[in-house]
Amino acid sequence: MVAAVRRYGPALVLALCAGALLRISLFSTLYLRYVQPGLRPYLIASGVLLLVLGVVSALAAAGAHPHPDEHEHGDGHGHDHRDGPRVAWLLVVPALALLLFPPPALGSYSAERDAAARYEAQGIGTFPDLPKGDPVEITLSEFTSRALYDSSRTMEGRTLRMTGFVTKDDSTWYLTRLLISCCAADARPDKVEIHGTHAPAVDSWVTVTGTWVPNGEPGSDQAWPPVLSATEVKQVEQPENPYEKR
Repeated sequence: MVAAVRRYGPALVLALCAGALLRISLFSTLYLRYVQPGLRPYLIASGVLLLVLGVVSALAAAGAHPHPDEHEHGDGHGHDHRDGPRVAWLLVVPALALLLFPPPALGSYSAERDAAARYEAQGIGTFPDLPKGDPVEITLSEFTSRALYDSSRTMEGRTLRMTGFVTKDDSTWYLTRLLISCCAADARPDKVEIHGTHAPAVDSWVTVTGTWVPNGEPGSDQAWPPVLSATEVKQVEQPENPYEKR
């Protein structure tokens, strides 16, 4: 048994890693919890390559003859100098986790760690008019950009609708979304302070409808965080892609 594990261990590790990648990218959309949609082809290609390498490794191990360096020590245990580094077995843990218990998308804990985040100076200017008709579906990133830097105040007087998850800070609650450039590792929180309604449960996903409350001059510290006066809060399922692209 031990000899079989030694012989086929590398192939098993490669197969598990391949299965984990293909499970989240080819057979589901779980990869969206960790990376941008555009990276899906690369994840699938990596999974297929690892699977091929695993098969090749297994076939090579099956056809291999006993190596002259294999010998028995006095304690009765065999020793094979062809053994790979044992640290490689640590890859089995994250691979099994992705296969059996895929970690959820980042939530309120990640957002609160960077609660003091501010937009870097983007310059005050004008933005295109919002589409006609209310309510207007808008992302959190667009809402905060317009609230902070739109000198024409194109959102004023309009009814807006956004979706995000709930975070809290003492008696204040926020509609929050994490923005990523590439993957969850570079996630940055974007949040809107909500007035006019009681806070839903932390980490629950909601769609909020309301009107923007101008606060401070564009580009000033007083303009952060932007505020929405809510008229309706509806609990929803987490979207397939929980992140917004920045």
